[in-house]
Amino acid sequence: MTLLAFVAARGGDGHGRVVRILHKTFVALLIFAQPSGARAEGPTPEVVVSRPLAKTIPHWEEYTGRFEALKQVEVRARVSGTLEKINFTDGQFVKADDVLFVIDQRPYQIAVDSARAELARTQAQAAMSTRDYARAQEMTQGRTITARDVDQRKASSEIAKAQVASAEAALRNAELNLEWTQVRAPISGRVSDRRVDPGNLVQGGQAGATLLTTIVTLDPIHFVFDASEADYIRYARGSENQKKPEREFNNRVSVRLADETEWTRSGVMDFLDNQINRRSGTIRGRAVFDNKDYFLTPGAFGRLRLFSGDVAALLIPDAAIVSDQTSKTVLVVTDDNKVIAKSVALGPIHRGLRVIQSGLDAKDRIVIGGLANPMVRPGASVRPKEGEIKEAPVALGGR
Repeated sequence: MTLLAFVAARGGDGHGRVVRILHKTFVALLIFAQPSGARAEGPTPEVVVSRPLAKTIPHWEEYTGRFEALKQVEVRARVSGTLEKINFTDGQFVKADDVLFVIDQRPYQIAVDSARAELARTQAQAAMSTRDYARAQEMTQGRTITARDVDQRKASSEIAKAQVASAEAALRNAELNLEWTQVRAPISGRVSDRRVDPGNLVQGGQAGATLLTTIVTLDPIHFVFDASEADYIRYARGSENQKKPEREFNNRVSVRLADETEWTRSGVMDFLDNQINRRSGTIRGRAVFDNKDYFLTPGAFGRLRLFSGDVAALLIPDAAIVSDQTSKTVLVVTDDNKVIAKSVALGPIHRGLRVIQSGLDAKDRIVIGGLANPMVRPGASVRPKEGEIKEAPVALGGR
């Protein structure tokens, strides 16, 4: 049955409904028959664009390492005996030459007294031998004594003098052992805890001496790290270009602790090892930092950045960087106002802006505003509006 026959069969009311259906169908066909460019897609989005900020900035390399004491001493007993007294509190600061431990002095005082008595005896014998030799010399003028007797008395006098010198040395040794019963702090610094309690017998001597405690200095303090062979070569080349001596350690460094975000602790390099480790391919470096408040502790982990010269860099806001699972990209507006995406390699933050190591050109117009609009995506047309990238102001005392 044709459409017209159907309309005639349905009557007037059916004829009107069919006409309305045909009208709507015809209008829809006309809309979809138009070219795609003729259909409305909404207004062209507006974005703020700017060229990257090109500046010469200081370049820093970052390394991990740990703090070490400038001086560290193990306090050991030099003489044996019973530990009688401890004159410090665990963990306190001590000054050089403070008495930390006292060992029973009585046996060593007896040894000193005995050495003094032996010295007095030898001095008396020496005096007698000296007088005998003088008398023998007088008697030779009257030929009442033989030359042999004179020589014997002379030898006896010299032996007595040698015995005096030996007794004096024995006395000094006894006095030194008595002095060592007072174990003194060899350096100023923070003392560790006691390793031996009073009443215990401690062993002295050159080998196997009892460890009593340790002392470390805290101000200044060292930071030790390892740099790669490639980094060492680059720094050495830079020293040659600047006509600096190979071992001139005046490079600026900064350090921060694990919970810190700002590089507020400044120091200077003071040592570079004389060889590269064959196994790890690294070379050991060391920097020194002030530690007036004693906050930095030996053994603490930190991150150091080392100044390696000024470099030309491109800076953009972090907000202009788009992240995905595999890379970082920046949206760039071309000359025909189309959006394209460029993959970039990121560097550190400098005065509030991100350093771009590669992927951008100084003439690129990057999108710095309007990224929240979902229509701003690669391939879309946009209306660019010129903006400006500015550095954050430098805080007082900052760099």
